[in-house]
Amino acid sequence: MNVMSDRIAHRGPDATGVWSHEDERVSVHLGHRRLSIIDLTAAADQPLAKQGLTLIYNGELYNYKELRVELAGLGARFTTNSDTEVVLEAWRAWGADALRRFRGMFAFALADTATGDLVLARDPLGIKPLYYLPRGDGVVFASELKALLAAVGQELRIEPGALVASMLYYWVPEQQCAIQGVRKLPAGCLARFHPDGTHEMHAYWRVQDVAAEAAAGPAADLRSVIEESVAAHLVADVPVSSFLSGGLDSSIITVLAHRAASAVDAYTITFRPEDQKLEAMPDDAVYARKVASRYGIKLHEIEISPDIVDLLPRMVDILDEPIGDPAAINTLLMCEAARARGVKVILSGMGADELFGGYRKHLACVMASRYGKLPGAVRAGARFAVDRVPVSIGDRGLRYPRWAKRFMTFADLPEEARFRRSYTLYDQQDLAALVDPALEDQVTQVIEQHRAIYEDNELDDEVNRMCLADARLFMAGLNLTYTDRASMAASVEVRVPFVDLIVARAAFSVPGREKVRGRTQKAALKDAAESWLPREIVHRPKASFGAPLRAWVRNDLRELIGDVLVGGELVGSGMLRRQALQRLIADDQAGRQDNAKQIWQLLSMELWYRNVRSAGVAA
Repeated sequence: MNVMSDRIAHRGPDATGVWSHEDERVSVHLGHRRLSIIDLTAAADQPLAKQGLTLIYNGELYNYKELRVELAGLGARFTTNSDTEVVLEAWRAWGADALRRFRGMFAFALADTATGDLVLARDPLGIKPLYYLPRGDGVVFASELKALLAAVGQELRIEPGALVASMLYYWVPEQQCAIQGVRKLPAGCLARFHPDGTHEMHAYWRVQDVAAEAAAGPAADLRSVIEESVAAHLVADVPVSSFLSGGLDSSIITVLAHRAASAVDAYTITFRPEDQKLEAMPDDAVYARKVASRYGIKLHEIEISPDIVDLLPRMVDILDEPIGDPAAINTLLMCEAARARGVKVILSGMGADELFGGYRKHLACVMASRYGKLPGAVRAGARFAVDRVPVSIGDRGLRYPRWAKRFMTFADLPEEARFRRSYTLYDQQDLAALVDPALEDQVTQVIEQHRAIYEDNELDDEVNRMCLADARLFMAGLNLTYTDRASMAASVEVRVPFVDLIVARAAFSVPGREKVRGRTQKAALKDAAESWLPREIVHRPKASFGAPLRAWVRNDLRELIGDVLVGGELVGSGMLRRQALQRLIADDQAGRQDNAKQIWQLLSMELWYRNVRSAGVAA
């Protein structure tokens, strides 16, 4: 228990605790690391044991004050002012039905000494992580995979199918884990483990069901829903700050938060000019400064210019699984800067793009459905021209040729395949050509898994089907995952007011045609935002939360790519085919293709592979 707790000490530097119980039926050991945010007293430390129930809990319950009043009316007696005790007493009063009353982000374990049962539960949209490993007649669980590996890594093996999935997506979907036998408790689910070694799981909230119900009803008032969500996410006994990129989503959250609590300040990132040039990145800090100045918000600027060769191995360890998105570095460095100023809570605009149709892929897929109706000769001519355009010239990246080449990879495909190819790193044939031939079945399985998830809905418009798939795959598997790991590595909690069960329901009440309206994305959200923000911000080009990936891959990491990736264990083991990998790298370095994301993901996966092997995990 101490080994596991120490491995994730960064998640809770303020207090630590262990609780144990043994009787003739069960042996239960719970450990907790606390980041104190609500009720800062020692009385609210965990594990929290009270009248036969013991709870360890990661996250926040934003409506805990309202629930506390209701529970007190039912006879509950409270000894702390924490939301943790509200979770415990809500379970005592309502059992599993309490989960449907909770508004927040959470993962928790609750032991009941009367029954000997252990319950694991996770919030509706999967904001907070929970890994578990059935082991003998029991279960081992933790907020991060690295804690499990520290305890039982020598018993475990790498799951090659999950590595194939990571190559396709550049992250590992929630439905898989990179270690065989370890599972992620699904969002909106609880699992109950009994003393006899049996267990069952059920879903108390499913986003696909909520989306169908919302789509069948009237459109929600987005303005009031979002204002209320931001206000709810401010509950804390410590100061709250906000990320501000200068784009629409972060500007909405920051301005509404500052309006509700004037002490809210903001953090933004800037990049070295030479990195922006190769990446063809806009200077988003200009817009962040405009928003901050207009509304009187104190803005802290953090320049992102890390020694990426030194930072990448640390980032790989932080992320737990092979995740190839450099945006995690931005989150880590901003959270570290904020933490150095005493900040424990930061708001983020994450989730708006997924729920309201804000990614380029959403518009691109709508355009592709129209493109497919053009005469074949016109489409062939367009493909011929795009194939011959370079993606960079010297040290300058060419954004539109890069996008055009990407568009051509999926423009002629049917809906689900088109959407998958619009954001994944390879088509099925190219991925199969890069991996060991023995893994070709795994390639097929991960492609089929995407199809099954995409088609698991009752929605009648393409845009909302894409948004729903993103909520279940991209948002949960990538964005929420890296945000949790990177922020908690700095002992900072990131809250996401758009990733809220009430906001999600409202989002799916909006027809797809009001999300992508002509060539305008997030149109319905922009309509609402005009009451909060100037048109210059509402209708500016999309701001990315990106990183100078291409500058890092072509310059800073060039030697590491040759030595560590091409000469690495994945190639040596045969999982990656050396010649296919070398062609991928050569095409990128020559500017013929933009393969920077693929190379970054593969290098990250190689470093991850070495990490877990050194922890005793078998190949």
